[in-house]
Amino acid sequence: MDKTVIIIDDDKNIAKIASIALSRIGKWQVIVANSSQTGLNLCIEHKPDCVLLDIMMPNMSGLELFQALKADDICSNIPVIFMTAKVQKHEISNYLTLGVKGVITKPFDPLKLNNQVLDILNLNAVKI
Repeated sequence: MDKTVIIIDDDKNIAKIASIALSRIGKWQVIVANSSQTGLNLCIEHKPDCVLLDIMMPNMSGLELFQALKADDICSNIPVIFMTAKVQKHEISNYLTLGVKGVITKPFDPLKLNNQVLDILNLNAVKI
């Protein structure tokens, strides 16, 4: 099964590390956007299986982009996972209340990133 993820992060190094980890370990097709507007356009164009989204970005924050995705007919059902350093208990609770699928803490371990994403998406089914 080909899985597509769009990584939206203004930090090009973080986006590159996440991209390499997911494409090599998880065999994801990875698309990277370094701005919220580009990310929104790519989500509409590609309708990915998942979006990894940074919260703190210039111009349009990750929270604003998340709301734009949820308001768009094409993108409203795409699972969004926040990747952020803002992970105090009340912040994570607020994100989940908004409808975010999950939160991955920055800095993340590239070797564990694929499994974290699969766990959040419930794709790590036990195979007997």
